[in-house]
Amino acid sequence: MARFSWGRLRRRWRFLLSDDERQRRLRDEMEFHIESMAEEFVAGGMGEDEAQAAARRRFGNMTQQAEDARGVWLVRWWSDLVQDLRYAFRGMRRDAGFTAFVVLIAGLGIGASATVFSVVNAVLLRPLPFRDPGRLVWISNAEWATQVDNFKDLRAQNRSFTDLAGSGGYGSGDWQLTGSGEAERVTGVPVTQNYFPLLGVEPVLGRAFTAEECQGRAGAPAVVMLNHGFWQRRFAADPGVVGRKVMLNNRPVVVVGVLPASFDFAALFAPGTAVDLFIPWPLTEETNRRGNTMAVVGRLRPGATLEGARAEFVGLAKQMASQHPERNPVEPRLIPLERRINGRVRPALIVLGCAVGVVMLIVCANLSNLQLARLGARQRELALRVALGAGRFRLLRQMFTESIALACCGAVLGVGLAVAGAQAVSQLKGFHLPLLSSVRVDGYVLAFAVLAAVLTGVLFGLLPALNSPAMKGQQALREGGRGMSAGQGRTWMRDALVVSEIAFASILLVGAGLVVRSFVRVLDVNLGFEPEHTAVLRVDPGTRIANLVQQNAFLDDVLQRVRAMPGVRSAGVSDVLPFAGDRSWQVSGKGQVYPKGQHPEAYIRVVSEGYFAAAGIRLQAGREFAEGDRDSRELVVMVNQTLARTLWPGQDAVGQVMTQDGGRRVIGVVADVRHEVLETVGGSEMYIPLRQTRDYGAMELVVRTMLPPETLTGGLRAALLPMDANLPVRELKSLQALVDQAVSPRRFLVLLLGGFAGFALLLASLGIYAVISYSVNQRVQELGIRMALGATPAALQGGILLHTFGLAAVGLGVGLAASRVLSSMLGSLLFGVTSGDPATYAGMGGLLIVVAAAAGYIPAWRASRIDPMVALRSS
Repeated sequence: MARFSWGRLRRRWRFLLSDDERQRRLRDEMEFHIESMAEEFVAGGMGEDEAQAAARRRFGNMTQQAEDARGVWLVRWWSDLVQDLRYAFRGMRRDAGFTAFVVLIAGLGIGASATVFSVVNAVLLRPLPFRDPGRLVWISNAEWATQVDNFKDLRAQNRSFTDLAGSGGYGSGDWQLTGSGEAERVTGVPVTQNYFPLLGVEPVLGRAFTAEECQGRAGAPAVVMLNHGFWQRRFAADPGVVGRKVMLNNRPVVVVGVLPASFDFAALFAPGTAVDLFIPWPLTEETNRRGNTMAVVGRLRPGATLEGARAEFVGLAKQMASQHPERNPVEPRLIPLERRINGRVRPALIVLGCAVGVVMLIVCANLSNLQLARLGARQRELALRVALGAGRFRLLRQMFTESIALACCGAVLGVGLAVAGAQAVSQLKGFHLPLLSSVRVDGYVLAFAVLAAVLTGVLFGLLPALNSPAMKGQQALREGGRGMSAGQGRTWMRDALVVSEIAFASILLVGAGLVVRSFVRVLDVNLGFEPEHTAVLRVDPGTRIANLVQQNAFLDDVLQRVRAMPGVRSAGVSDVLPFAGDRSWQVSGKGQVYPKGQHPEAYIRVVSEGYFAAAGIRLQAGREFAEGDRDSRELVVMVNQTLARTLWPGQDAVGQVMTQDGGRRVIGVVADVRHEVLETVGGSEMYIPLRQTRDYGAMELVVRTMLPPETLTGGLRAALLPMDANLPVRELKSLQALVDQAVSPRRFLVLLLGGFAGFALLLASLGIYAVISYSVNQRVQELGIRMALGATPAALQGGILLHTFGLAAVGLGVGLAASRVLSSMLGSLLFGVTSGDPATYAGMGGLLIVVAAAAGYIPAWRASRIDPMVALRSS
C-alpha cells in the first residue's frame, strides 16, 4: 500500500502559487490514497462498498487533514520568509556603508515621489468634498458667468439637472466687519439659497439660508454664514456664535451657521483668496441688471449624461435668445466641476507624475549598479551555496528579498521625508493652486510608498540577480580570483545602466530647461503696467456716502492725505485691479451698428485721476482723467489700444463718442494691460472716471512709492484713521503680489521639476563615478602592467576619460532623441519657446557632459597614480 506522506506533498506543491489549486490537488491526492487502500481491502475479500467505508475510516477526516496541510504550507512559507529576512538583515548590517547609501538613495527617491503623489492625490485623485461629486457640473456662459434672469430660466426649463445653484462675484476684502473685536476687511461670497444643499455641504453649527432670507435687497444681507477657518480665527471657535449680531458694512447681520472645515471655498474656486463668509444672493431685477455675474453649478439627474445636458442647453439658449433679445446672449459651456477646479494645473501635475517615474527609474538603475558590484564581491559565497544544494529559485528569492528589504528600509526614510514635504507644500503661501492646503500623507500615499518600495526593490534587484555569476554554478567557483577583471557581461551591463541613467537624466533636464525658459519668457512679457514699488489697500467709505458729491469729497480727502505722505510719488483708486477680477459690457461707437451676437465687448474699469501714474499704465494719446472730470462736466471715457483699433480702425480714437451712459467722449488712449493671465494679451478695455459714477462703495487704493511698499502700513494707518477710527488698513498688498499669484502654478512646476532634474543629475554623476571607479579597482593589475611597460599617467587618464565620454555621449544621444519626442507633452506648458528649442538642448547637453567629465576625472586621476610595483605585488 502506498504510504501517505506530508513531506512528499510539501515537496511536490511548495512552488505552486494558487491556494485553490493546492487544495484541489491535495484532495485528488487523498482520494488516490483512499482508492488504493480500498483496492487492497477488496483484494482481501471485502465487498466494494465495505472496502470504501473501511478505507475512509482508516484515512481519517479529510477536512481536518486538509486544514493540517494548509497549516504546514503557511508555516513553511512564513519560516522561509523569516529566514530570508534574517539573512538579508545580517548582510545589511555586515555591509553597513553599502546599506546606508542604498537606503539614502531609495529614501530620497521614494520621499520625493510620495510628496508629489500627495499633491496629485489631493488635487486630481481625491474626490471633491461634496455629496456624489461626479454628478456636479460647472455651467458657464462663454468663458465664465451667467445673467440672473437667464439662470432662472435655465433652472426652470431644463430636464437634465435636479437643480442649479449659483454664486456671485466677489473681491478680496470687499466687506468691512465691525462690532466684534477690531475692524477687519473680510471677503464675502454671495450664494443662492440652494447653493449648499445642492453641493451636499451641511453646516457644523446652525443652518443654511432660507428662501425668505434670499428675498431682501442685494448688498444689505440680514444673515451670514461663516467659513470654518474664519470662525476659528475671528470668534475663537465659539459654538455660541450662531445667533450673534455683527456689523457688516455698518449694517447689522445675524450669524446663522458655520460651514464645515472640509468645505474650503477658496481652496476650490479661488486659490490665494481668503474667503471668510457667505451672504444670501437674491435673484432680483437689481442683481439681473449687473449682467453676467453668476457662476452656476448643477447636479445631474440619475441617468442623465453630460453630453445630453450640453445638447439641451444649446437648445434652451436659442429659445431664450428669441424670446428675450434684451438679455445678454447665452453660450452654454458645461464641464465637470472637478475639471473646472483642477483643469488648469492638471497638465503640470501629469508632467510631474511622469518626472517621478523617470526619477525612480534612475534610482533603480543607480542601485542596480551598486547591487551588481556587491554581488560581484559575493559571487564565491553564492556559488558555494549553489554547490551545496541551494536551488536557483531559492537563491533568486533570497536576492529579491534582500533588495526589497533594502528598498523598504528606504521607504521608511521616504515616508518621513514625504510627511515633512507634504506639510511644507500645504503651508506654501506664494503658490495659489486649488486644494494645495489639503495636501497630506494619508493611507493612499502610504500605500503608494509601499508599492514604490516593492517595485524599486524588484527592479533594482532583477538584473543583478538574473546575471549573478552564482547562477552559472561551478563556473563562478573558478572565477573571481584576486586581481581578475570582471566578466564582460557584467561590465557591459554596468555600462548600459549608466547610459540609461544619463538618458533619463537628459530627458528631465531638457523638460526642466524648457519649463524654466518658458517661465522666464512669461516674466518678461509687457504687462502694460509696472507692479514694482506699489502698495494696494482696500478703502471702504461705508454708509457716509449718500450721493456723488459726498463720494467725491471722500475721494478728495483720501487722495490728499495719501499723496502728502513721505515717499509717495502718486496715488489713485480703481474698483478692480489687474488679475483680480473682470466684468465686461457690450460697447460701440456712436453711429455704429452690429449684428446680434457680434457686438464688441470690453472690460470695464472705474478709476480716479492718478490711477494710471500709480499703476504705471502709459498714456498713448490724449490726456488722462483730471480732478475736474466730475458729474457736472461732460461724460468722458478712456480706452486701451485694442478697443480703439476695434471701434475705430485706422482712425484717431481721441474725440470719438461711445454710446455708454447716453454718450461718453474718448479723451485718451492707454496701453493694453494683461488682466487675466500673463500668457495672453488683455483684450479690449475701457476706463470710466470714478468721479462721474455712483455706487462703487469699496475702492482699491493704489500707491506708488519710492520706499519698500511694506513700510507704508504705519503711515497709511496714521493718515487714514482720522477719517474713520474703524477703517482697517492691515491688509496691505501690492500689484506685484497679484502678478506672483497669476504665475504661481507655473512657478510651482518650475520648482518641483527643476528639483527632480537636479536630483537626476546628481544620481547620474554618482552612477558614472561608481562605474568608472569600480572599473579602475578591477583593473589595478592590468593598469600596473601597462605602466610598467611604459604607459604614461596622461595616457591612462585619457583612456579612462574617453570611456567616460563614450558612455555620456551614447546616453546623451538616446536621451535627447527621446526628449525631442516626449517634449510634445509640454506643449500646453510652454510659452515663448518651442519643444525643440536648440538653446535648451545644447545647454542641457553641455551640462551633462561637464558633469560626466567631473565624475569620471577623479577615478581617472586615481588610476594615473597607481604604483606599478604595488599593483604587481597585489596580483
